[in-house]
Amino acid sequence: MTINVGDKLPKATLVKATENGPDAVDTEAFFKGRKVAVFAVPGAFTPTCSVKHLPGYVEKGADLKAKGVDEIVCTSVNDPFVMGAWSKSANAGDITMLADGNGEFAQALGLSFDGSKFGMGTRSQRYSMIVNDGVVEQLNVEAPGEFKVSSAEHLIGQL
Repeated sequence: MTINVGDKLPKATLVKATENGPDAVDTEAFFKGRKVAVFAVPGAFTPTCSVKHLPGYVEKGADLKAKGVDEIVCTSVNDPFVMGAWSKSANAGDITMLADGNGEFAQALGLSFDGSKFGMGTRSQRYSMIVNDGVVEQLNVEAPGEFKVSSAEHLIGQL
């Protein structure tokens, strides 16, 4: 079942790369009492993700925060080391990169897909959402192969 507007995020553990190594992030604690813009990509360093999706949030981060967003999160079914390297290569220091290494968060949201025919295994669909105190306020899931409604610009327009 896919998560919907008004639903509480599922409890899951994501992982953030830090200077001291991987750090587990509990979704319940992380999203509690804050408004967070979340966007998910099928994979770090993949073409649309690296050329359009992440750079759009880097460029428009201040605009999202001016609209009341406390934090901007990117998640992907990659390990935390890849997410950390991608952040550095994209100068995305203001974006919190949370690895969903086993795809458990994407699956719990009902937003995973099988990318095996591309050698990618189970991945997250491309989406964006606004989560306020752990509850989904906005949800924008892309059609396969599209990049429109999950962009930073689209999300800003919803706030």
